[in-house]
Amino acid sequence: MSEESGVRVRGLTRRFGALTAVDGLNLEVKSGEVFGLVGPDGAGKTTTLRMLCALMDPSEGSAEVSGCDVVKDPQGVKDRIGYMAQRFGLYQDLTVEENMIFYADLFGIDHRERDQMMPRLLEMTRMSPFGKRAAGKLSGGMKQKLALMCTLLHQPRILFLDEPTNGVDPVSRRDFWVILYDLVKQGMTVFVTTAYLDEAERCDRVGLMDKGRPIQCDSPAELKAKLPETVWQVEVANSRVVRELLRKVPGVVAVEPAGSVLHVFAAPLIDAASLLAVAPAASVRKITPSIEDVFIAHIRRAA
Repeated sequence: MSEESGVRVRGLTRRFGALTAVDGLNLEVKSGEVFGLVGPDGAGKTTTLRMLCALMDPSEGSAEVSGCDVVKDPQGVKDRIGYMAQRFGLYQDLTVEENMIFYADLFGIDHRERDQMMPRLLEMTRMSPFGKRAAGKLSGGMKQKLALMCTLLHQPRILFLDEPTNGVDPVSRRDFWVILYDLVKQGMTVFVTTAYLDEAERCDRVGLMDKGRPIQCDSPAELKAKLPETVWQVEVANSRVVRELLRKVPGVVAVEPAGSVLHVFAAPLIDAASLLAVAPAASVRKITPSIEDVFIAHIRRAA
């Protein structure tokens, strides 16, 4: 494993009886980048993360994390990583500071190092004013920040986060990502799973998964550039009727709703006039596809 590689996965597979939760995953994450594993619920993201964190053995394949084999040296992996599960074990009746002290003791951090780290983490997350507040009285976003601080106390090299912003309000989601960017600037590698496709745009590279299988892995810009279809945005009042008409246009591959508008996936030969011919009252413009558009296109082709 090269010094520049934080995570290397080859043919990683995990079965639970007849169910294959992760099927032949290959990927490599470089040190100092934000890598996002993206997919819907049931895609295999959490199972992948648990194998990478040496909490579960793979059925087949191999994985190295910070130079340590997850099967042969699980303790070496755990010593080098921080893992924040979907349901991090905060103690609701303990204060923010008391939770941090508890986890520092679990990590075996001496008091001097702990007393240096805690103020830095509280300042970084803007949680200093809430150090004496019980965890049970924190908002959802603040609880996630507290969980992150507890995970960072032993200064891991690689941070694994399992859907850290799930159910968190948009402002707290934004703040959480600002913190992650700051950690990467300090040299940390961040591996995050998310079902929010818009969060994939925030990652340096993205791995798309569905039903346990890897689909594509690249930077958001490259994933968009590789999409073979052109994407058109169509805004019209009677979208349901127009959707069916657009589907019948030669060269149109698919028409998908995207909020209040339609996204038309079409062959490059299709132009605005071709779409306006069946929807003259519509507003039509060519757009850069989103990661959601890319994901939908890949799922459609795999079906």
